[in-house]
Amino acid sequence: MGDTFSEHNSLPPNAVTQFAIRHNGVLPAKGRILISEPFLQDAYFQRSVILLTDHTGQSSTGFVLNKKTNLLLNAFFDELSDIEPLPLFLGGPVATNRLFFIHTLGDILPDSLQISDNIYFDGDFESLNYYLLRGKPVKGKIKFFLGYSGWTKDQLADEIRRDSWLVGKADDEKILTAEGEDFWKLSIESIGGEYMTWINYPKNPTLN
Repeated sequence: MGDTFSEHNSLPPNAVTQFAIRHNGVLPAKGRILISEPFLQDAYFQRSVILLTDHTGQSSTGFVLNKKTNLLLNAFFDELSDIEPLPLFLGGPVATNRLFFIHTLGDILPDSLQISDNIYFDGDFESLNYYLLRGKPVKGKIKFFLGYSGWTKDQLADEIRRDSWLVGKADDEKILTAEGEDFWKLSIESIGGEYMTWINYPKNPTLN
């Protein structure tokens, strides 16, 4: 799976039948989310939800929304040391030494790229820094990541065909406050139907 994935663990055939994806017909696109299937044991992507910020015929890029680290952005910039804590999320295994962010600030940050109706990616960091230092609200408006998730040409399509991901529609408000496995479950609940069985599948099937 290249930059983003490791292979499935072996599972009993009846488990695979019970929890297998039946495609919902939603195709990947910029602004949509990828929900990992419940068998996935990869450290980056287990119980993950990824926002696609770019999807073309040549490549796809996105950020894991719900993997919060113990790191704070404040620790890396002296001028931010006295403002509210700014948590960093693990966006994926590529370029983990680089900072990325999504936000709702739009034209407040020049050079932002619009992802959906209300969500933007990147933008002028000096303008962002100025926004933060003025004590403007952050929660529900900006989310910071270390690293990203990336796919080469046809790679994501192949993974979806192999039932690694379920594609869903993003809730712009919720993705900015998303944390932990609860958001993975919430994303499944938003699709509902047969996928609700995923929520009850044990995180580590070898322990049952």
